[in-house]
Amino acid sequence: MHRLLPILLLLLTAAPAVGATDSADAERGEYLARIGNCAGCHTAPGGEPFAGGLRLDSPYGTFITPNITPDAATGIGDWGADDLWAAMHDGERADGSPLYPACPYPSYTRVERDDIDAIHAYLETVPAVAHETAPHDLDWPYGYRPLVNLWQALYFEPGTPADTADADPVRARGRYLVEGLGHCDGCHRARGTFGATDTEADAPGAMIHGWYAPPLADPAQAGLQDWPVAEAAALLRSGRTEHAATMGPMADVVFDSLQYLSSEDAQAMATYLKSIPARTVASPERLIGLSERGREAAMREGGRIYANACADCHGDEGEGGDGAPSLAGNRAVTMDNPVNVANMIRRGGFPPATAGNPRPYGMPPFHQLSERELAAVISYIRGSWGNDAAPVSATNLRR
Repeated sequence: MHRLLPILLLLLTAAPAVGATDSADAERGEYLARIGNCAGCHTAPGGEPFAGGLRLDSPYGTFITPNITPDAATGIGDWGADDLWAAMHDGERADGSPLYPACPYPSYTRVERDDIDAIHAYLETVPAVAHETAPHDLDWPYGYRPLVNLWQALYFEPGTPADTADADPVRARGRYLVEGLGHCDGCHRARGTFGATDTEADAPGAMIHGWYAPPLADPAQAGLQDWPVAEAAALLRSGRTEHAATMGPMADVVFDSLQYLSSEDAQAMATYLKSIPARTVASPERLIGLSERGREAAMREGGRIYANACADCHGDEGEGGDGAPSLAGNRAVTMDNPVNVANMIRRGGFPPATAGNPRPYGMPPFHQLSERELAAVISYIRGSWGNDAAPVSATNLRR
């Protein structure tokens, strides 16, 4: 018996801790699912996490996100790891039919199998919710799902992970996250007639729920080429820095997803985004020119509105303070497309509440301004304190 004891001890110590491994995979999968913002799309307002039902309006109709909890009847409880891999890598549902590219699998296809398996392990641990989601409400002929097979043949090819042979492993990790689970191009690149992402290097940004997601290649718009890595990483995680704040859909992305980045992954993403070759990207918005007389009138009216409604927070010289961002030299104000600054003034809003920005300062809405008054104050901000952007007209703000 004493001769068998060392063998038994060896077997016991060598045996894998299956439960511990599964738990570690699920924990890593939770982190990766957050980077991919799975809950952001698969959770309806007031609904249970991952139970679907969020309405996504598009030029093709309204997509209704599915339930991805492990409920066998209404969710994906009967999906194995191979099924989730097929969905995220190949754009194929468990029944073999194609997924609409409203799901960003054209980006997820670059994610490694081990990471998708970890996400599957995590999704198996979330509470199962019996919630039958409504079918998509798409315009004709987009509701005919077999047409997606043609779309995939034309515009989609299952990919491989982003090249990680970069001499800089930090930049390589950042590229993997940005191009894969982060699916940043899904918003920051324009889409063609049938929803395929524009792959040209100088592609403009895209309109997302009435906001403009500027291109990441242009440092005058959303590019981070001129930013210190630490400040860019802080913006990703907190949604705010001393010189910038995220609003609109990007604030939602930070709140739902990016705030959970590890400091190392935030640094990696910032490093890669900073390395994107800088380009001047033309805006798809074409401003209607004003005569010199019209510009001067807009500047006078806008100056009066600014002094009465804006200067108390943003400063007489647009210098900002007490939580209000500077408007002087602010690229959100000066980039060609004025829709974002118009939305901020019309609608107001808050940057995301995050660990790095726990008590965000808000912007009150000024919906009482007429379109002419709104255009005037925007023109004043774009043309004051060293800002040298073209004025805008009321016509530019009509949608």
